[in-house]
Amino acid sequence: MNKKSGFTILEIIIVAVFASLLLILFFVQKSNLDAMERDDKQKTAINAMYYALEEGFYQQNGYYPETISEENLPIIDPALWTDPFGLNLGDSMSSYTYIPANCSEGKCKEYLLKADLEKEDDYIKHSRTHN
Repeated sequence: MNKKSGFTILEIIIVAVFASLLLILFFVQKSNLDAMERDDKQKTAINAMYYALEEGFYQQNGYYPETISEENLPIIDPALWTDPFGLNLGDSMSSYTYIPANCSEGKCKEYLLKADLEKEDDYIKHSRTHN
């Protein structure tokens, strides 16, 4: 009997399908981990803005600003103003939002900070004086 060595087409197809499934699983999981990492960075940025507003700006001035930026919150790392997609707070499609409330002559009594997250609900911080 003449025996040939090597793999059958069926064996090669099974290995290829298994390898493909592993690659798909890897890339899906990597995508989820990347999104979770972006969410964590956004929460860090919102927390930095929140504490800069509460412990810095409000403590010194007794009110919140109508807009926030590097100019009135210089203690924040400049990289935190840019969301994971390269947009700055205030840009039209930015995932960061600052909404002042009860404002008069540029002085506000409260605000809302928000980050639009990918894998979780929106991350929201209200001013401490929020009712």
